[in-house]
This record gives sequence, structure tokens and C-alpha cells, in this order.
Amino acid sequence: MREEERLALRLARRHESLGGLVDDLARRVGFAKAAKAVFSLHKRGALELIEPTPYASALSYLLSVESTWFWLLTALVAATLWLVFHVQGPPLIYARYVLGSLFVLYLPGYTLIEALYPRAEDLKPLERLALSLGLSLAVVPLMGLLLNYTPWGIRLAPVVASLALFTEGMAFAAVLRKHRYHRLRLEALRT
Repeated sequence: MREEERLALRLARRHESLGGLVDDLARRVGFAKAAKAVFSLHKRGALELIEPTPYASALSYLLSVESTWFWLLTALVAATLWLVFHVQGPPLIYARYVLGSLFVLYLPGYTLIEALYPRAEDLKPLERLALSLGLSLAVVPLMGLLLNYTPWGIRLAPVVASLALFTEGMAFAAVLRKHRYHRLRLEALRT
């Protein structure tokens, strides 16, 4: 353990907030070293960072910074839908290819994995990526099979709509599960 990290652990006992700890540590070793030391301690589990005011409801959690991934994903799905239904020629056709591939090969599995494993500690990033790709390759054909037995059939609009609904539904379920985990974790830390 580096000297900055040992100093950060000693100072953490005196400070209630992360801002106060980083300010105090930054005065002694500089901001860059202070931030790096706090981040390193947090990643190793030696320093627990908790939200001082828990999110009262799932809606407040959904509107927080921690749910930014949900809003980015929703914007990505909306952009993909727009490109699929409105763009026919170059140069935006290439963006359609890229976002369409992401939409089919990654996003359904990613949102399913986020819903099944809401904690960041559950899976390593490479495991999340591999499972996301694998589950997308399993979910998309199953959705096509189900669509085959509906009156809409397997056409562009029903396939894209069902993938968008599945992706957004799983993302929303993931946000609800992450909120529940966040709330229970804070209650456990406060007792």
C-alpha cells in the first residue's frame, strides 16, 4: 500500500463526506494523487463509499446519475429505430449498419444481463460482454420464432419493435433491481 493510500485511510476516519476527504488529502499530496488513492482504496474494498441520501423511490433513482446508462441506452434504441425506419441511402446508411448490429447482437443480451446481475461485483466486464453477446444470439432467434406464430410474422417492423420493447423492458427491470439493491445495501451499511 502506497503512502497516499495509508494517509487516505487515516483521514477517512475523520471525514463524513468524500469531498472533505479528498480536499484534506489533496492539500497534503495533490489532487491527482488524492483522487487516485481514494479510487484505488475503493476498488480494493478498503474504503466504502455510500450515498449520503438514499433514493426514496425508484423514480428518483431512475432520474439520478447512477441511471445514466439507462438513458443512454434509450437514446441509442431511439436513434436505431429512427435510422432503421427513415434512412435508406448514404452516408447515414453506415450508421444504420453499425447501430443495427449493436441493436441486434449486443443490446438485448446486455439488458438481460443487467437485469439478472444488477450488482457490478457479480460479473467481470469481460464476462458481461461475453454473456451479453451470447444471450443476444439466443434471445433474438427466440423472438423471431415467437413472432412467426403471431399475425404480424417475421417482417422488419415487428422484429425491430419487439427487440426494442424487449430491450427497454429489460433495461427498466434492471433499473428497478439496481434501485432495490442500492436501497438494501445502504440499509445494511447504516445498521
